Amino acid sequence: MRSFRHPASAMRTSLLCTVATVVSLSTAATAADKTEKKAMSFHQLSANRLDGKPDKLSDFQGKVALVVNTASECGYTPQYKGLQSLYDSYKDKGVVVLGFPSNDFGGQEPGTSEQIAKFCELRFKVSFPMFEKVKTKGEGQSPVYAFLARDHGEPKWNFHKYVVGKDGQVKAAFPSSVTPDSPELKAAIDKALAEK
Repeated sequence: MRSFRHPASAMRTSLLCTVATVVSLSTAATAADKTEKKAMSFHQLSANRLDGKPDKLSDFQGKVALVVNTASECGYTPQYKGLQSLYDSYKDKGVVVLGFPSNDFGGQEPGTSEQIAKFCELRFKVSFPMFEKVKTKGEGQSPVYAFLARDHGEPKWNFHKYVVGKDGQVKAAFPSSVTPDSPELKAAIDKALAEK
């Protein structure tokens, strides 16, 4: 005896199969997107220097970059001195410090690019590359910080530090309280330098 299958039941089964297929394809596409994004490199990005000139971050390919969100009116501002000292000590070994001023935390970087440049030069004799003010989090987040924060979290305050390897991938991140001369930061830089 043949069992009778109601047309509505057959339609429901067919619809469920279609939905499952769409969800499966959508999940596969999302996974592919994530894989594609993970393959992205810091060196594919660009940013404007304080003087407004665009700079390709591919110029730093093959170097280890210490990327820091800076501010002129913060309790951590004296870290500029340590960052300059670190840059002086490591630049011949293939390390560059990249400063990205930001007004995201406590409104502690209210100045213009010209004011920031003058402050850095006169107060701390900064000679490492400095870029235009950026948003490090939230709406309008700069592509540079969207990349840095992807796997290592957004900065929680000024002078958050990311160590970017020669391959353009983030190797480590440190909060503001980790100073430029701290052993753990230097160890992360040395480790990144040792990688090919």
